[in-house]
Amino acid sequence: MPDHLLLIGGRRRPASDGGSLPLLSPVTEQSIGSIAAATASDLHNALRAAESGLAAWRRIPAWERAGVLRKVGDLIRSRVETIAAIVTQETGKPLAEARGETLAAADQFEWYAEEAKRIYGQIIPGRTPQQRMAVLYEPVGVCVALTAWNFPVLLPARKLAAALAAGCSVVLKPAGEAPGAAFALADACLDAGLPADAIGVVTGDANFISATLVADQAVRKVSLTGSVRVGKIVAGLAAEGLKRVSMELGGHAPVIVHADADPIAAAQALATAKFRNAGQVCISPSRFFVHRSIERRFVETFADVARATVVGDGAVEGVTMGPLISRRALDRANDVIADAVGKGAAIAAGGRRPPQLNAGHFLEPTVLSNVAPDSRIMAEEPFAPVAPIFAFDRVQDAVKQANALPFGLAGYVFTDDLDRAQLTAEALEVGMVGVNEVLLATAEGPFGGVKESGFGREGGSLGIHDYLSPKFVRQKLKAAAL
Repeated sequence: MPDHLLLIGGRRRPASDGGSLPLLSPVTEQSIGSIAAATASDLHNALRAAESGLAAWRRIPAWERAGVLRKVGDLIRSRVETIAAIVTQETGKPLAEARGETLAAADQFEWYAEEAKRIYGQIIPGRTPQQRMAVLYEPVGVCVALTAWNFPVLLPARKLAAALAAGCSVVLKPAGEAPGAAFALADACLDAGLPADAIGVVTGDANFISATLVADQAVRKVSLTGSVRVGKIVAGLAAEGLKRVSMELGGHAPVIVHADADPIAAAQALATAKFRNAGQVCISPSRFFVHRSIERRFVETFADVARATVVGDGAVEGVTMGPLISRRALDRANDVIADAVGKGAAIAAGGRRPPQLNAGHFLEPTVLSNVAPDSRIMAEEPFAPVAPIFAFDRVQDAVKQANALPFGLAGYVFTDDLDRAQLTAEALEVGMVGVNEVLLATAEGPFGGVKESGFGREGGSLGIHDYLSPKFVRQKLKAAAL
């Protein structure tokens, strides 16, 4: 893999001081390249380019912007194998998952190509014959996009597609653990005809880059996908300049499986979702409240799926779950497992490193039953392939526990009763709910949470509004009529 250089003004360049950081494989724990470590001078140049790009891009008519974005989506689809291979090499996730993620990123550009043409204003009736009033929507300005490593194609695509559709320019900082796909997206944008200055990609020290970019006067919007801790830091930085912010932060998605649900079908669907991307999914079902009458069959089926999961390098055919992203993530997963077992939980499946894998950040898919309510894993998002299952007798108690945490990104309900489905979905304090469904992320739907899981929405018709500013125009005519 080539070393990743900064993208500024349409050109790849090393850091101004030649600095770089290593890029490590979570599969082998060995170096697979490096990333340029941007300096203050590099970030200054990236932002000045973005100002120039904004001036050019915002003047292009919406139909022309739509054509560029549609072509971006087409290019991503034509390059799916190349991009997916980059994702798998940098994250270890199975190639099939990487392909699906890449195609979902293309969907974002296709969707927002159409939304670019539908930035509707508003006409307000005047109080007098001479009065005219209207609301116009304009691009908010230069945007900074900060993304995470777990979906290195889809997360940048959500931000880029919406911002560019609105007429904004973007400086993107992908996660240092998996930056390659972000550069591939930027290449597709440039190849599709986006002005060279309208997109920049910078890498390096995350804290330094975030603080420097957010503080710059040119930046008017910051979009972050990351942890709650990082979200609070970035929100504080943005508040100093009164920058508009949207945030998709961590979650700890509760699942309520009612007594009337099919425990086998529910467990199969939920286990497959839980172990996707090794559990490193912000909307991953991660706290399982199952009615006591069906708990045993649910746990047994969940454990069967865990044991059938093939763990290894995602580039190897037949592998269905890759590694965790880092040694720190693996250690944390082992810690929460040990804590739960120490408080009485039983390991129904997994709980250790796969014996055939001596290197890499691997953990067997793990299923915990009889989990105590005060276990760490019931309060802390594991972000790992670890599923804690808790039996309940009264639905009201399960809902209360589900809502007890400060997070509110996603939740899930499994039941065959329409009333229960509706009432439980309404009772969960989350931004998204899946009812007998585990696939929530889609280009046409709004993605985001409540409480400490963030604010603002990505995707759907709502997503573009975070990148638009309304302008009210009131005009007085000299004549009341012809």
